Amino acid sequence: MKAALLTALLAPLSANAHYIFNRLIVNGQSIGGEYAYVRKNTNSYNPAFPNEIINNENLRCNVGARAGNVPTYTVRAGDRIGFKLFNNEFIEHPGPGFVYISKAPGAVKDYDGSGEWVKVMENGLCNPSAPGQDTSWCNWQKDRLEWTIQQKIPPGEYLVRVEHIGLHEGHVGRAQFYIECYQLKIEGNGGGNPQPKVRIPGVYSANDPGIAFNKWNNPRSYVMPGPRVWDGN
Repeated sequence: MKAALLTALLAPLSANAHYIFNRLIVNGQSIGGEYAYVRKNTNSYNPAFPNEIINNENLRCNVGARAGNVPTYTVRAGDRIGFKLFNNEFIEHPGPGFVYISKAPGAVKDYDGSGEWVKVMENGLCNPSAPGQDTSWCNWQKDRLEWTIQQKIPPGEYLVRVEHIGLHEGHVGRAQFYIECYQLKIEGNGGGNPQPKVRIPGVYSANDPGIAFNKWNNPRSYVMPGPRVWDGN
């Protein structure tokens, strides 16, 4: 009886530590509601683990998130885009955050994300010498990840992939992937060449040091997984 009671008490705490980025913020203003411009995943706010996701197409937009009838929102180069957690939650796992983009060959609502992707934002350590401390991560206790759209981004319709990797169980092969894809039409003058280009899946390995990371053995450095961030030119 005592064990069952303890499990019941701890379950909400465990759930509250999970999250999903499903609200669009543009220049500080909330746009629409939950999943308004987001491909809805089927695992709710629960994470996906490397053995489930890292080598298949679910790594693009999360488990079950596919092209469909989601509307596309129009923004402009230079806009500040926020990817906010549902239900006013906060990021409460240590680890990096990223934004990747993939330009659709036509309407993004019909695009499966099988083309090339470019990393346009990464959010890492504010205290690089202590990556084992939760509070060293710049996104710790934040309610969103943010990306300022590079001025020279080529105009068009994009899948915009926001991702946070929770590392507290990375050392046992259970890094937690929180991913969502937004559908955005980006306007502007263009002129840039976003690179380096990668494919998803293929961008990560489960054995990457930034994924199979042990925060518990007093690490002194951290290696970001994936490609470098586009420099905007």
